[in-house]
Amino acid sequence: MPYVVIELFEGRTVEQKRACAKAVTDAIVTHLKATPESTHIIFHEMKRENQAHGGKLACD
Repeated sequence: MPYVVIELFEGRTVEQKRACAKAVTDAIVTHLKATPESTHIIFHEMKRENQAHGGKLACD
């Protein structure tokens, strides 16, 4: 029962997330021999102001 969490900034379309979910599911099925029905993908979207790298907010 694989769970995949994808963290990304806001702004992707539903179509982009749908395509990503399909591609990731296909890879899990191919490489880990899981079923599509047992594969769970969670998209965590965040605002750029809620993430920093190197001491700077991503929105800066």
